[in-house]
Amino acid sequence: MGTGVMIGAGIFALTGEVASFAGNLLMWAFVAAGFVAGLTSYTYIKMSNAYPSAGGIGMILKKCYGKSAVTAWGALLMYFSMIINESLVARTFGNYVIQIEGLGWGAEVVPWLGLGLVIISFLVNILSNKWIETFSFIMALIKGAGLLFLALGGLYASGVDLPSLSFEQSGTSPLNFLGAVALGVLAFKGFTTITNSGSEIKEPHKNVGRAIMIALGICLVVYILVTLAVGSSLSLEEILQAKNYSLAEAARPSYGSLGVSVMVGLAIVATVSGIIASMFAVSRMLAMLTDMELVPHRHFGMPGSIQKHTLVYTAVLAGLLTVIFDVSSIAALGAFFYIAMDLLIHYGVLRHANRNEVNFRPWILKLAITVDVVILGGLLYVKAKSDLTILAITGLTMVVIYFYERHFINESDDK
Repeated sequence: MGTGVMIGAGIFALTGEVASFAGNLLMWAFVAAGFVAGLTSYTYIKMSNAYPSAGGIGMILKKCYGKSAVTAWGALLMYFSMIINESLVARTFGNYVIQIEGLGWGAEVVPWLGLGLVIISFLVNILSNKWIETFSFIMALIKGAGLLFLALGGLYASGVDLPSLSFEQSGTSPLNFLGAVALGVLAFKGFTTITNSGSEIKEPHKNVGRAIMIALGICLVVYILVTLAVGSSLSLEEILQAKNYSLAEAARPSYGSLGVSVMVGLAIVATVSGIIASMFAVSRMLAMLTDMELVPHRHFGMPGSIQKHTLVYTAVLAGLLTVIFDVSSIAALGAFFYIAMDLLIHYGVLRHANRNEVNFRPWILKLAITVDVVILGGLLYVKAKSDLTILAITGLTMVVIYFYERHFINESDDK
């Protein structure tokens, strides 16, 4: 499921967005993001190997910080980053649908198409979710195979033009590149979904970590080939002009209108399957946090299980974000929330994990913290120049979530 979520949201939603900051270093930004994801996954692998369970992020935070406001805050940062990711996928769905020849729809319908996808994904999940993990696996194979076929065909037709690592003619700067890497990490964050599978995988002490590394490896190979093909088929100006549907446009030079139509179809399949799988994983995560008494829960008169209720909350929030924010704002919000949570994980394990139960090398965690801080600084820099509003919204939301959770945890302890 982690691979399915990554391919669905990552390459289709973020190629143009990353290119706007990485310039001609688009491929290298994804390579760097893959390195960051691989490095930071070390902490999750070590904790999942030591404590395999269905608790995932919530379990890791609770092992580090106990039942505290910090644990609940970090878990909700992850929850909201995943909802933000769903709205990113929904917007991407809309951006590709309006490219269908003959429809004649403009950008003004994109948020409503995205909202429609959120509603459909909610209905699919609410009716039955027993088949979703198998469905996600099959769709991941189809998406991966389709992207590889189109990428290799594009490279064959246009030739391989490996971009230089020099900043001189790249159309970017070191700080802009770091901001691009921070956004690119979102394309790999689906690996955290695999940490919820500890109670389902055979020999989880070994296989959870292997599954994470395999998923990251597959996605990195796909992303390298696709971004290399995009960079070889289109100039930077053409990529930015087709920012929200750049993969479809990149198919045009090699395959013509047919290639564009196929890529649009593949994007629709990828986004639909990705958001269905993500909604299942996110609602299950919030239900687990509720069972762990880390977040409050209200039934509001709704029948059914807690996960049915959390599915409603998830769909409502994802729908609102889809309608209110554009792709650039959604991507930045998701990156800020995810990296903040990631820092909490590394710091918590480094300072509080039981070394008798968790075998890790402290220098790797310190390096992961350093890398997170560096790319977070790059993202802060690029957004401070272009979108101070999203910085204010991010900071205010994080503060509100923390103090609300602190009040809830203190109230629960008093009872």
